[in-house]
Amino acid sequence: MKKNLIITMIIICIAVPQNIFPIASSQTISTPSESYSSSLIHFNKKIFSWTDRVYITIFAPDFNSDPNRIDEIGVTTDDKITVSTHGYSIPYHLVETGPNTGIFSGYVTLTGDPTLKGSAGVDGQGTNPSGIQSTCNPTCGPTDGFLPSEENDGITVSFEYNRDQVVTGSAPISWNVGNVEWLQSNYPVNGQGVVQIIDPDMSLNPNAINKFDTNVWSDSDSGGIKLTMTETGPDTGIFQGTVYFTTDLRSSGNRLHVTSGDTVTAEYTDTTLPFPHSPSDQLRLTATTIVGTSLPPLEQAPADNARILDSSGKSVDKVSIGQQIQIVSDVTNQENKDQSFAYLVQVQDNSGITVSLSWITGAMIPKQTLNLGQSWIPTSAGTYTAQIFVWESINNPNAISPPLALQIQVT
Repeated sequence: MKKNLIITMIIICIAVPQNIFPIASSQTISTPSESYSSSLIHFNKKIFSWTDRVYITIFAPDFNSDPNRIDEIGVTTDDKITVSTHGYSIPYHLVETGPNTGIFSGYVTLTGDPTLKGSAGVDGQGTNPSGIQSTCNPTCGPTDGFLPSEENDGITVSFEYNRDQVVTGSAPISWNVGNVEWLQSNYPVNGQGVVQIIDPDMSLNPNAINKFDTNVWSDSDSGGIKLTMTETGPDTGIFQGTVYFTTDLRSSGNRLHVTSGDTVTAEYTDTTLPFPHSPSDQLRLTATTIVGTSLPPLEQAPADNARILDSSGKSVDKVSIGQQIQIVSDVTNQENKDQSFAYLVQVQDNSGITVSLSWITGAMIPKQTLNLGQSWIPTSAGTYTAQIFVWESINNPNAISPPLALQIQVT
């Protein structure tokens, strides 16, 4: 029996039952003549990954043979359906989404590349997709179809609605570039942080919750840990792992040793990259977060209230030749951790020549303020400038305070 496939835009816009499979935008189709171009084949995505579940919907109201029951297509020689990827194909049948809808749906599961080589697997742990292929007798469907697919492939559905008259729909299959991030930019010391990696290519089995390991380390422990990333649900392609931060214990399992102010880095190596990358290419992706407080360097131990004191500790405005003075300021550790420091005082004459340079070193506990000073005895009259610097140490001259300057008049 020869059937005509006629669909108008009014039919496309009708309300459909809630049990219909997900539908994405219409794919480009090819037809033997303009009179058959009303037939539409839809997929639930525009681009698929190599292990996706592909939902297929065909609008074919002329095959709604009985308005009181759920019909099927793809079960006879008059309405053959074939689903194929590169080098693989299976005969398929779809079922009506409800009585009298004329809309037929089902899904096929892509199972990755069975010829993929490499002992490390795509996750670095020897894991690859299974590459299952359906055995259909006489047809598969509407939900038991399995098709292998490569990293740069396509899926095609052909529907022979009349003898030798076929309409097709297709969509590309491609790997994706992954993404790694921390869910927050800052976490408390002795708290926990969540790493998230999004990569649909790593959902190697769409019927299961997949897992793989990634690297996480801190400034205090550059060796770090292997963190297990667990898919948030079957076929989501979103993976999360929780890191427990500790200042007292060594790193172990998903516990990472940190110090307040540490930068913590999560790393993901993506080995499933889209064209024009080759299957052997890799891309290293990282994301960072801060544990505890992290102040800008010049706010870590600021110095202020620069002043001149005589030998009795009194503040003076003028200094005499041969008089011993102290060049003093108040330095405060603003961090929530111990802070080492080097306090330097440089005295220059009005020609910019350094006549004195001295320093002291030490450490401050969190939030501690120290009154620090260095002594100087002028040997000639003139106008001098004392400069005060606070560094992490003499060997590590990173400033942890803005410099201060103080004029000294010697008579």
